[in-house]
Amino acid sequence: MSIHRATLKDLDVLAELLDLYRKFYHQESNIAAAKDFIEERLTNEESVIFITFHEEKAVGFAQLFPSFSSVSLKRIWILNDLYVKADYRGKGYGEDLVNHSILFAKDTDAKGVLLETNVQNETAQRLYEKIGFTKETNHFYFYSV
Repeated sequence: MSIHRATLKDLDVLAELLDLYRKFYHQESNIAAAKDFIEERLTNEESVIFITFHEEKAVGFAQLFPSFSSVSLKRIWILNDLYVKADYRGKGYGEDLVNHSILFAKDTDAKGVLLETNVQNETAQRLYEKIGFTKETNHFYFYSV
Protein backbone atom coordinates (compact mmCIF):
# COMPACT_ATOMS: atom_id res chain seq x y z
CA MET A 1 0.00 0.00 0.00
CA SER A 2 1.41 3.38 -1.00
CA ILE A 3 0.04 6.89 -1.49
CA HIS A 4 1.33 9.69 -3.64
CA ARG A 5 0.18 13.14 -4.62
CA ALA A 6 -1.27 13.09 -8.12
CA THR A 7 0.21 14.94 -11.07
CA LEU A 8 -0.88 15.24 -14.68
CA LYS A 9 1.02 11.98 -15.31
CA ASP A 10 -1.75 10.26 -13.31
CA LEU A 11 -4.55 11.71 -15.43
CA ASP A 12 -5.74 8.49 -17.08
CA VAL A 13 -5.89 6.47 -13.87
CA LEU A 14 -7.55 9.37 -12.04
CA ALA A 15 -10.17 9.72 -14.75
CA GLU A 16 -11.02 6.04 -14.34
CA LEU A 17 -11.27 6.36 -10.54
CA LEU A 18 -13.35 9.54 -10.74
CA ASP A 19 -15.68 7.87 -13.23
CA LEU A 20 -16.16 4.91 -10.86
CA TYR A 21 -16.77 7.33 -7.98
CA ARG A 22 -19.42 9.20 -9.98
CA LYS A 23 -21.11 5.93 -10.97
CA PHE A 24 -21.21 5.04 -7.25
CA TYR A 25 -23.29 8.22 -6.87
CA HIS A 26 -25.60 7.18 -9.73
CA GLN A 27 -24.10 9.41 -12.42
CA GLU A 28 -23.66 8.28 -15.99
CA SER A 29 -20.20 7.15 -17.00
CA ASN A 30 -18.20 9.82 -18.79
CA ILE A 31 -14.47 9.21 -18.61
CA ALA A 32 -13.68 12.03 -21.05
CA ALA A 33 -15.48 14.58 -18.85
CA ALA A 34 -13.85 13.12 -15.73
CA LYS A 35 -10.45 13.47 -17.37
CA ASP A 36 -11.16 17.08 -18.37
CA PHE A 37 -12.34 17.89 -14.84
CA ILE A 38 -9.25 16.42 -13.18
CA GLU A 39 -6.91 17.99 -15.73
CA GLU A 40 -8.41 21.43 -15.07
CA ARG A 41 -8.19 21.04 -11.28
CA LEU A 42 -4.54 19.95 -11.42
CA THR A 43 -3.45 22.42 -14.09
CA ASN A 44 -5.01 25.35 -12.22
CA GLU A 45 -3.85 24.03 -8.84
CA GLU A 46 -7.46 24.07 -7.64
CA SER A 47 -7.28 20.77 -5.81
CA VAL A 48 -4.87 18.32 -4.27
CA ILE A 49 -5.40 14.66 -5.09
CA PHE A 50 -3.85 11.67 -3.39
CA ILE A 51 -3.90 8.23 -5.01
CA THR A 52 -3.48 4.97 -3.13
CA PHE A 53 -1.98 1.90 -4.73
CA HIS A 54 -2.04 -1.82 -4.14
CA GLU A 55 1.25 -2.96 -5.59
CA GLU A 56 1.31 -1.01 -8.89
CA LYS A 57 -2.48 -0.71 -9.27
CA ALA A 58 -4.34 2.49 -8.37
CA VAL A 59 -7.25 1.51 -6.13
CA GLY A 60 -8.51 4.77 -4.67
CA PHE A 61 -8.19 8.51 -4.33
CA ALA A 62 -8.98 11.48 -2.13
CA GLN A 63 -9.50 14.96 -3.52
CA LEU A 64 -9.12 18.06 -1.36
CA PHE A 65 -10.26 21.55 -2.25
CA PRO A 66 -8.93 24.63 -0.46
CA SER A 67 -11.15 27.01 1.44
CA PHE A 68 -10.45 29.56 4.12
CA SER A 69 -11.62 30.53 7.58
CA SER A 70 -11.81 34.27 8.09
CA VAL A 71 -12.31 33.75 11.82
CA SER A 72 -9.16 31.67 12.31
CA LEU A 73 -7.28 33.38 9.44
CA LYS A 74 -6.26 29.98 8.10
CA ARG A 75 -6.81 27.66 5.20
CA ILE A 76 -9.24 24.76 5.54
CA TRP A 77 -9.05 21.71 3.30
CA ILE A 78 -12.37 20.26 2.16
CA LEU A 79 -12.16 16.51 1.65
CA ASN A 80 -14.65 16.52 -1.17
CA ASP A 81 -14.09 13.09 -2.70
CA LEU A 82 -12.98 9.79 -1.22
CA TYR A 83 -13.23 6.61 -3.23
CA VAL A 84 -11.79 3.11 -3.02
CA LYS A 85 -12.57 0.43 -5.60
CA ALA A 86 -15.09 -2.10 -4.29
CA ASP A 87 -12.64 -5.03 -4.17
CA TYR A 88 -10.28 -3.05 -1.92
CA ARG A 89 -12.77 -1.65 0.59
CA GLY A 90 -12.43 -2.60 4.24
CA LYS A 91 -8.67 -3.10 3.87
CA GLY A 92 -7.48 0.26 5.18
CA TYR A 93 -7.06 2.15 1.91
CA GLY A 94 -9.77 4.72 2.68
CA GLU A 95 -8.52 5.21 6.22
CA ASP A 96 -4.98 5.73 4.94
CA LEU A 97 -6.17 8.30 2.39
CA VAL A 98 -8.05 10.25 5.06
CA ASN A 99 -5.12 10.12 7.47
CA HIS A 100 -2.78 11.22 4.69
CA SER A 101 -5.13 14.15 4.00
CA ILE A 102 -5.07 15.13 7.69
CA LEU A 103 -1.27 15.05 7.73
CA PHE A 104 -1.22 17.18 4.59
CA ALA A 105 -3.50 19.72 6.31
CA LYS A 106 -1.11 19.85 9.27
CA ASP A 107 1.90 20.18 6.96
CA THR A 108 0.26 23.15 5.22
CA ASP A 109 -0.61 24.78 8.56
CA ALA A 110 -4.32 24.54 7.81
CA LYS A 111 -7.01 24.83 10.45
CA GLY A 112 -8.12 21.30 9.57
CA VAL A 113 -10.08 19.09 7.22
CA LEU A 114 -13.82 19.43 6.64
CA LEU A 115 -15.95 16.80 4.97
CA GLU A 116 -19.54 15.83 4.49
CA THR A 117 -21.24 12.55 3.77
CA ASN A 118 -24.73 11.36 3.07
CA VAL A 119 -26.80 10.68 6.19
CA GLN A 120 -27.35 7.14 4.93
CA ASN A 121 -23.65 6.44 4.33
CA GLU A 122 -23.11 4.85 7.73
CA THR A 123 -19.95 3.02 6.62
CA ALA A 124 -18.22 6.32 5.84
CA GLN A 125 -19.51 7.88 9.06
CA ARG A 126 -18.03 5.05 11.12
CA LEU A 127 -14.70 5.51 9.37
CA TYR A 128 -14.62 9.26 9.93
CA GLU A 129 -15.58 8.93 13.60
CA LYS A 130 -12.96 6.18 14.07
CA ILE A 131 -10.30 8.53 12.69
CA GLY A 132 -11.39 11.31 15.05
CA PHE A 133 -13.76 13.51 13.08
CA THR A 134 -16.65 14.91 15.08
CA LYS A 135 -20.14 15.37 13.69
CA GLU A 136 -21.27 19.00 13.63
CA THR A 137 -24.46 19.45 15.58
CA ASN A 138 -24.51 23.22 16.04
CA HIS A 139 -24.41 24.36 12.39
CA PHE A 140 -26.85 24.19 9.54
CA TYR A 141 -25.68 23.94 5.95
CA PHE A 142 -27.74 25.54 3.22
CA TYR A 143 -27.51 24.90 -0.50
CA SER A 144 -28.85 26.83 -3.49
CA VAL A 145 -28.61 26.35 -7.22
